[in-house]
Amino acid sequence: METQQLIDFAVDKIDDLKGRDVEVIDVSDKSSIMDFIIVCSGNSKTHVKSIGQHVATEAKHQGTPAIGIEGADFGEWVLVDFGSIVVHVMLDDTREFYQIEKLWQ
Repeated sequence: METQQLIDFAVDKIDDLKGRDVEVIDVSDKSSIMDFIIVCSGNSKTHVKSIGQHVATEAKHQGTPAIGIEGADFGEWVLVDFGSIVVHVMLDDTREFYQIEKLWQ
């Protein structure tokens, strides 16, 4: 998938499982390893894990497997790495603590 298609796909899959407060951040001018970050919130550890796994599984079914998935064992913060796009699914408290939107904007 092209970058914009992958962004749209990931946002759609997040929406499938009712991920909240989705933000897409262009970091291409700040990072040499990725172009976009997608950040969203889940309601519980189980919800966060489910969203991350859903995005990764559905992308794999479409022929775009994730390079890696981190945090799925714990569920406070799941990161799904697609190379040029990194998806962060977080609990509200974790998202507020790390404020990655502020770091990258």
